[in-house]
Amino acid sequence: QAQLQESGPGLVKPSQTLSLTCTVSGGSITASYYAWTWIRQPPGKGLEWMGVIAYDGSTYYNPSLKSRTSISRDTSKNQFSLQLSSVTPEDTAFYYCARAEDYYGIGNLDPWGQGTQVTVSL
Repeated sequence: QAQLQESGPGLVKPSQTLSLTCTVSGGSITASYYAWTWIRQPPGKGLEWMGVIAYDGSTYYNPSLKSRTSISRDTSKNQFSLQLSSVTPEDTAFYYCARAEDYYGIGNLDPWGQGTQVTVSL
């Protein structure tokens, strides 16, 4: 069974770039036909799907975040990463990585990482 673990800074200054990494164990990020997603939940709000990197390296993003979001991977480390540029306090959220059982990352998500809190503040 795959396990996912998020890592990265818990505090980011406004206008900077938020960078998080998800380390996957118990399964390869290149295994067909899974995709690897980033989701976030701002305080008091619902889950927001941010984007996905599929097993073949293709990426797809939430249109509302596309201009600021980049998802990449390091297959040698079995990791995938999120970069969100020009952050504002509205990007403060709990950030999760999860495995999707479909190519575009919009189907069933399982498993999830435990999540990591990121606060955007001076």
